[in-house]
Amino acid sequence: MLTSPFIPNQIYNRREFQRQYGGTPQGGIAPCANFPYIFIFTKHTGHLHGYEDHWLNEHVFSYTGEGQVGDMKFVRGNLALRDHVANGKRVFLFEYVHTGFVKFVSEVEVFDFDYFETPDREGQLRCGIKFFFKQKGIYLPAEARPYTGLQQAAEPPLIYQINKPTETERKGLVTSRVGQGAYRKSIIHRWEYHCAVTGFNKPEILIASHIKPWKDASNEERLDVNNGILLSPVYDALFDRHLISFEDSGNIMLSDKIESSAYHQIGVTGNETIKKFNADNHHYLENHRIRFLHRP
Repeated sequence: MLTSPFIPNQIYNRREFQRQYGGTPQGGIAPCANFPYIFIFTKHTGHLHGYEDHWLNEHVFSYTGEGQVGDMKFVRGNLALRDHVANGKRVFLFEYVHTGFVKFVSEVEVFDFDYFETPDREGQLRCGIKFFFKQKGIYLPAEARPYTGLQQAAEPPLIYQINKPTETERKGLVTSRVGQGAYRKSIIHRWEYHCAVTGFNKPEILIASHIKPWKDASNEERLDVNNGILLSPVYDALFDRHLISFEDSGNIMLSDKIESSAYHQIGVTGNETIKKFNADNHHYLENHRIRFLHRP
C-alpha cells in the first residue's frame, strides 16, 4: 500500500495543507488538480444541510454527496468521488474538530453508492446521493459483495420523479429505489451482513426494517440507521406485527397472543438475544415495546 501523507488522529490546519496539495479550502469534497488526491470532510453539524455521515461498522463509512439545495447530481465533487478508483485518485477522510482544523481519520475507497430522500438546507425534500466507503486495504466479507457494485443508473432527479412513493407505499422501508437502496444498504452494513437474531448471513434473504414504523417516524428518524434492524423473514414478520420485541439488553420478548407451541413450531425458542444493540437503538426499542405491550 502507498504511504499516506497524513497521520491518523493528527490535527491539521485545513488551509495550510491545502495550500500544499491544492483543492478548494471550502466545501465537503476537495479534488486536487496537481496531486492524485481527493479530500473529503465531515462535521457533526452536517445534518442541518441534509448530510448524514457516520461509520456503519468498523470498516464502512457512509458519506453524503455535495449540494445543499435541490437534487444532488453526479457533477464536480460527486463525480470525482464516484470515479476516483478508475481515475487513479486517492481519497482522504477528515473530521472537523473546530473551525479551520480537521483530524485525519483514514484513507478510504468508494465501493458503492445509492440515492435517498433527504431535506436540503431550505427544508425541501430532495434526492440525495449516499456514498459507501471502505477503509483502504480492507477486504469486506463475502456476504457484503452482492451490494458492492457501482450502480449504473439514471440521474437522481429522473429516478426520483418516476419512483417517488405514495403514502400507502411507505411501510417499513420506502418501496421506491430512492428510499430503499441507501437505507437498506446502510442497515446491512450496520448489522455486518447477518440477521441480528440468528446470525444468518445471506443479505439477499434478510429484511431491513424500521424499528419505529415509517408512518409514525419523523423525517430524521426515517433516515436514522439506529432505527433499523436486519432480520430473517420469520423474525421480521413477528417483529413488524409486534408479536415479539426486545429489551434494551437484547433479550427477546414473546407476546401472549400466540401460544408457546406455535412459537416453537416456527423455530422461535424465547431464548434469543441480540448482542449488537447500542445506546442509540434504545429510544426506538422503547417505542416498539410500548406497541408490543399494548397490542390488541
